[in-house]
Amino acid sequence: MISGKRILAIIPARGGSKGIPRKNIIDVAGKPLIAWTIEAAKKSKYIDRVVLSSEDDEIIRIAIQWGCEVPLKRPDFLAEDDTPGIDPVLHMLSVLPEFDYIVLLQPTSPLRRTEDIDGCIEQCINKRANCCVSVTEPDKSPFWMYYINSEGVLEPVVSSDNEVAVRRQDLPVIYALNGAVYVARCEWLLKNKSFLTKETIGYPMSKEHSIDIDSWRDLQLAKIMLENN
Repeated sequence: MISGKRILAIIPARGGSKGIPRKNIIDVAGKPLIAWTIEAAKKSKYIDRVVLSSEDDEIIRIAIQWGCEVPLKRPDFLAEDDTPGIDPVLHMLSVLPEFDYIVLLQPTSPLRRTEDIDGCIEQCINKRANCCVSVTEPDKSPFWMYYINSEGVLEPVVSSDNEVAVRRQDLPVIYALNGAVYVARCEWLLKNKSFLTKETIGYPMSKEHSIDIDSWRDLQLAKIMLENN
């Protein structure tokens, strides 16, 4: 709880991962991938309850072993390949309506720290924002990105009246979503059905804590970093 507001954390973990089969429970530095997120959430100063949303019996069993609550099994129609990511969150809020703020923590961000979770919550509350999401600086600025047109000529992705900057330090600071932490006021989220609107504010995170496991390369990198603290 923070400022008298009750906080619910949801960890969504569908069983049907395509790129890395059984991704959410694959071993990463000695623990199931999902365990890293459960542990970080349970150490939060502000989160009152940590729950799992999954349709998969094995994921549910492992999550419970690592101390995560499972109020109910996710319906299969909310676990399809084309199910919008917000739908299981809204479903859980309909089952647990007594909370003021929701924190969405995807298990594919194992290097996300408890400090990042609490920092994002604090930023949302202290700035009186309806929603705050974590972001990080991308490896390459969009000011260095181009299309190749039909004549083979490079055309900038970001239009600018200024000359192209050649030094990184001359470029404006750009942030990209890293998928690690999403915080929103429950009533607002139920109305807007999205964490990303014109009202959403950002919480910057470091690159090393922003790895989002989407490929085998990401998985190997995360293992190396976690094994070396």
